[in-house]
Amino acid sequence: MYFHSSFKLNGRSFASSSDIQKFTKNISGKVHDFLYDWFNSNKFIIVKTSGSTGKPKHIKLKKEFMINSAKATGEFFQLYENTTALLCMSVDYIAGKMMLVRAMVLGWNIDIVQPIANPLASTKKSYDFAAMVPLQLQASLKDLNKLKKIIVGGGVVNNDTLKQLQNFSTEVFATYGMTETVTHVAVKKLNGFISNTEKPCYEALTGISFEKDDRGCLVIHAPKISEEIVVTNDIIKLYSNSSFEWVGRYDNIINSGGIKLNPEVIEEKLVQIILRRFFVMGIPDKVLGQKLILIIEGEEVNMNLSDLKKKIDNLEILGRYEKPKEIYVISKFVETDTQKIQRKKTMNLILESKS
Repeated sequence: MYFHSSFKLNGRSFASSSDIQKFTKNISGKVHDFLYDWFNSNKFIIVKTSGSTGKPKHIKLKKEFMINSAKATGEFFQLYENTTALLCMSVDYIAGKMMLVRAMVLGWNIDIVQPIANPLASTKKSYDFAAMVPLQLQASLKDLNKLKKIIVGGGVVNNDTLKQLQNFSTEVFATYGMTETVTHVAVKKLNGFISNTEKPCYEALTGISFEKDDRGCLVIHAPKISEEIVVTNDIIKLYSNSSFEWVGRYDNIINSGGIKLNPEVIEEKLVQIILRRFFVMGIPDKVLGQKLILIIEGEEVNMNLSDLKKKIDNLEILGRYEKPKEIYVISKFVETDTQKIQRKKTMNLILESKS
């Protein structure tokens, strides 16, 4: 497997792939192991999924598809040879692995730092590009001017962070994708809007198209990065074969007394009055089949739940059936290794403690 002649890792150039592997032994065992797999004779890489929408599993990804994905990202964001990049995510998962692949394929100068909450705090350098999860973005706001472009994946950026992003010249984009599509297939800008009325949607990378199935869920056609058509459980509004708006998860839909409720739509309304992390779910109910509940992260002693209930009742944008029947508080949400909230496991933890 080749690498670009301009590729640099932590400021160092390399004459051969074996030189890269020797160098990374002293940086990170995980980085070294991935590069060993990358440069071997196999045509594929074994990658672990995050487990946010099911049990974590290992899948095979063709190296050819990973290279194609890297080129598509470089083209979309205009990140060509000699781009400076920061790798601040774990290479256990596809997002971190692909930062290295992009650097090697496109000829970037990439630095590796620990995947901590604020990876920018310990560096005095500035970079053209980085990838982060939402919690890293939130923790890095005071140092954001060290980056020109950021892609954010693995979760939703909260409204408070979105508001603060509007004050930065750094271009920030949300990504849509999964391990099976070799990270992102679409991106949506989060700041730098021309007007207050501009409403961004996810735009496809080159060579990728979308459609909607009978359930209203996204179907992805990406022949250069996936041998199969990818059918998702993500409910969308389809604007064209290259753009869509994400609405929520089909497998999260709540059927309460025959009324279908979309948790993500309700959460977008509740975010106006709840500043902490939260989500809504349906739990079994003898009368309704499922009843809507609200789960908030934090300590109950620090919350005025009766006041919150009044605010929810008075929130005009909430429909009659969109108001949670009960509110639960848990000190810490159950998360995946990539810090995605595991809704069902968190809910089960609460229900077990109540039984």
